[in-house]
Amino acid sequence: MNYDAELRLHAEVLRRACAIATTERVLDIGCGTGQTTRDAARAASAGSALGIDVSAAMIARARELAAAEHLRNVRFEHDDAQVHSFPAHGFYVAISRFGTMFFAAPVAAFRNIRAALASQGRLVMMVWQSHEANEWSVAIQQGPAQPSDTFSLADPHTVSAILDAAGFAPPTFQDVREPVYYGDSVEAAFDWVGRFQVTRELLQSLDVIAAERARERLRKTLAQHYRQDGVWLDSRAWIVTARCR
Repeated sequence: MNYDAELRLHAEVLRRACAIATTERVLDIGCGTGQTTRDAARAASAGSALGIDVSAAMIARARELAAAEHLRNVRFEHDDAQVHSFPAHGFYVAISRFGTMFFAAPVAAFRNIRAALASQGRLVMMVWQSHEANEWSVAIQQGPAQPSDTFSLADPHTVSAILDAAGFAPPTFQDVREPVYYGDSVEAAFDWVGRFQVTRELLQSLDVIAAERARERLRKTLAQHYRQDGVWLDSRAWIVTARCR
């Protein structure tokens, strides 16, 4: 089980929304192990794709996977997109699958991305809607939402204001409702969810008895979402598209 498997339906929706042309140069922000970057490189067969991520381990894995797939028009950088020195106007499109919600200074970060885009370039990013709209988040937290950057771009008004300040035209918002996949069995799903930072932090905040009860409630919730092809929980996201201004 891995993050790409969890979000495989979201990847399909994002790929269609990006509509990458053959000759485009693509920047993938928060690329992880590079699935979306490799998809972009295949679409831009006469162009190129650059993936950037703050995780050195993920970038190393992304390079391995790209080499295994013999992709010659893709490369990866271990750095922070908020401050990385991209070539000015070096890309036609910047994409991201849940990689832009964690910026410490979002206006400055998107301004840096804007500077990397050509004059008619575009931004296409997938971000989570609110905690309350995401069954997977409600199920894991088992109560009121805890503060989390995961949902920092959930509000369209907030996103529009950030992008306007960063030099983008008014964005459009596509409502995406696709389930997340947590594994082929309840135990596999329980193991996968147990690795999430939010799950670990929740359990660590409880005493031994309360933590065990929380684990049992989570296992029961996952069992309720098991079907023949695995464990799936509902989710809601936005695809935000904005042109450079």
